[in-house]
Amino acid sequence: MTNTGFEKTLRKVLRDIQVELTDEFDRNFERQAFFSEAWQRRTSPTRPNGHILVAGGDLRRSIRSEITGSSIVFKSDLPYASIHNEGGEIKVTKRMKSFFWYKYYSTTGAFGRRKDNSLRRDKRNSQLSTEAEFWKCMALMRVGSSIRIPRRQFLGNSPEVEATVREIIEENITEYFVIDFDIDEK
Repeated sequence: MTNTGFEKTLRKVLRDIQVELTDEFDRNFERQAFFSEAWQRRTSPTRPNGHILVAGGDLRRSIRSEITGSSIVFKSDLPYASIHNEGGEIKVTKRMKSFFWYKYYSTTGAFGRRKDNSLRRDKRNSQLSTEAEFWKCMALMRVGSSIRIPRRQFLGNSPEVEATVREIIEENITEYFVIDFDIDEK
């Protein structure tokens, strides 16, 4: 066994793990779950039937991995990635309240109206009304009050991650230690 052979195998193991786990973490967004642990459903009416954590896809695309020495680090540089992955509470700020009011006014301006300028009573207006009420409630929250963000883990350790890593290591070690016996019979 040469040291360079072992180092090559280690690099191959790390690259294989990096590729496989990158795919699995990306699939968490399709599954809307951290492997088999389903994410809590959204309660806000802003996107009632949409995918969770995939409004524009920025969070999903932000996941990066880096091999350093004998380890792999998966990360996202987005400031809100951590709160979604781990859950927690955020404090309402003055700036957030301004954004909520902006969303409320932009939503109420989108109502369909009749020729006499009265609101139409249709499904779209009903949904907009629910959304407008949501933004109004958010805007009326006091500065310093808390909003609970549920844990919707998309990166991290799990039994599935450990099983994948173990499988890749076993495959590569088996490949590394294959001994070929060539016996010529006379």
